[in-house]
Amino acid sequence: MIKLSKVMTSVLAVAMALQVVLSGCAADTVAQNTYEKARITARTEIWKDINSGKAGSATVAIMENGKIVYSEGFGMADREKSISVDHKTLLNIGSISKVYVATAIMLLVDDGKVKLDAPVTQYLPDFTMLDPRYKDITVRMLLNHTGGFPGGTMANSFGYDNNADTFSDTLKNLSRSYLKHAPGAMSPYCNEGFTLAEMIVERVSGKKYIDFLSERVFEPLSLNNTGLSVGEESDKTCAAYYRVSTAQREPLEVVSVLGAGGLAATAEDLCRFMDTFSGEGKQIFSKSSLEEMKKGQPALFAGKLRSPDMPYGLGWDMTDLPRYQARGIQVLGKSGGTGNYTSMVYTVPAQRLSVAVICTGSGSSAMTMALDILDAVLVEKGLIQEEKAAVTKPLEHQAMPPEDTRYSGYYSTGDNIVRISFNTENNTVTGNTLKYGVETPTLSLFYNNGYYVNPSGSRSYFITIDGKDYLVGNQSKYGLDMVAVQKLAEQENPQKLRIDIDGKQWLRRNVKPFEAAMLNIAHVVKSGTIEELPGYVDFYGPKIVKSPDFAGMPVNNLRDLTELTLFDKEGRTWAYLSDFLFSPAELAGTIKPGDNSVKIGDSGYNEWLKADEGLILSFVKPDNGRIIAFSPDGTAIYDSAVDKGDMYIPQGGFVELVGTVGDIFRVTAGDNAK
Repeated sequence: MIKLSKVMTSVLAVAMALQVVLSGCAADTVAQNTYEKARITARTEIWKDINSGKAGSATVAIMENGKIVYSEGFGMADREKSISVDHKTLLNIGSISKVYVATAIMLLVDDGKVKLDAPVTQYLPDFTMLDPRYKDITVRMLLNHTGGFPGGTMANSFGYDNNADTFSDTLKNLSRSYLKHAPGAMSPYCNEGFTLAEMIVERVSGKKYIDFLSERVFEPLSLNNTGLSVGEESDKTCAAYYRVSTAQREPLEVVSVLGAGGLAATAEDLCRFMDTFSGEGKQIFSKSSLEEMKKGQPALFAGKLRSPDMPYGLGWDMTDLPRYQARGIQVLGKSGGTGNYTSMVYTVPAQRLSVAVICTGSGSSAMTMALDILDAVLVEKGLIQEEKAAVTKPLEHQAMPPEDTRYSGYYSTGDNIVRISFNTENNTVTGNTLKYGVETPTLSLFYNNGYYVNPSGSRSYFITIDGKDYLVGNQSKYGLDMVAVQKLAEQENPQKLRIDIDGKQWLRRNVKPFEAAMLNIAHVVKSGTIEELPGYVDFYGPKIVKSPDFAGMPVNNLRDLTELTLFDKEGRTWAYLSDFLFSPAELAGTIKPGDNSVKIGDSGYNEWLKADEGLILSFVKPDNGRIIAFSPDGTAIYDSAVDKGDMYIPQGGFVELVGTVGDIFRVTAGDNAK
């Protein structure tokens, strides 16, 4: 009997352990029927995203009163080893990391070492910009997107290894940049402020940023599964990203801008971190800092749209949502997106309730899935009423206001130009994206009840604010408005660059071997001009010419803008596109039949070869080198980060060789390259 009891006990223990593993639920999960509708919502919506290819895998958690009440993993973390995602699987959380750096700053405020409204230069005296208004940027403005930074510091920040030069690269880029608006005036989303905030934490504390977080945030809150990006976590299971079209596995992603987006976590740990903002969980803030972290931090632009714009806080995307605010419920929310991961977390401080979703894949619906899950929880708690989807008739085309036709013209999306036209006969608005002289239809709207809507029902409207024209999108699910595009103003005295860049092709030169494949799109770039827009050039988005050597940001209320600077190098005109360095394509060497040997020079710049005919290529590269091949139009067709073996390059294609000083690459070309 004793022996049989021990066997039965062992079997029962194993069965219980397997149940936890298979369900993906944490050990402190409560009764399985808690928030059943929220569980069903999570499973239905996540599998919908996985089945459609928007996501590859996912993890979700709900926490209430300090306890995980639901946690589950979906899909495979490692397909080759058949390892499933569970509640301990790490995924990159992207910009949710911004709440952590805001937390770090507030801890230093509590220590009396940082003042929110002190100028950034007080803590970073080596921070400078060409625009003298940079001296007015405060620490607070770094954390609520109101600093006015361009947002174009991107080179080598996302990739497969850490960029040790992130801080110096950021300062160098900003030192040759202007502000897009006065500090505090507007709040277009921007990463650069959070990198500067990360630098302040290190300068003031005297510790590495990640060490400061570990000591002051991770350890006190028992965040045992939160830390550096998945590509830097060697002793934990991480969810890999697999390309949807080819199923190729990319190297685990590393985001070097830790404050802006470089942390990884589990959904459960995100919820545990959120619990500290309830005021009842484990506390790391003073009461005043906790209240400051929960407050909205609006720019002067706030309140000028029809509906509220994004209610940014210190690191937060949302410090209130109208749909809940009307019921007296405050919700804090933050989204995250990198090249390979998407995430969303919501917390209701007064209810000590949090929901988190993290997915592999940049196109997942993590943001709306988490909101649907939160809705289901709040309905079960009796805090809101369940909203039934109403069946409605299709919206009818109505006559548009004649005065709206003045909004026709050219607009910027940041990295593209869109020509918007009004057709008063059929009451429609169309938008065509201009790229290298070719127009592609991208927008079709009709007028209904004060808005311009598309066939799916999404609503937009045109508005003029402070002399600027905008097309604004209404996010009805959130009750928020967001500027979609801004009109390019006509120039009274248009200027020209000192060289004609129309139809010119440029090759990126400051790529490091570990830079993420998502940035390959900006390695081969064409530049152009538009006859109807004198004074503007198109170089990976519109730029307004300010001098023979410089074209700046033409709009002020969009994210991730870049500036163009021309300079001479070895008798040729090169270009900086913010922190992207380009040389003219004609400097690329020609791929000759047989062996081609290329050495990375003392500058460390990546080298380029061009194919004058279609060739089969084979490669021999250094262990840490990278080879990327592009079609003539700049589309990446081979990347040694994921591709192996020989490849065919068409006539006019390019081969990019990326390494470190002294690296030698061998490219063998021929019909039967070995």
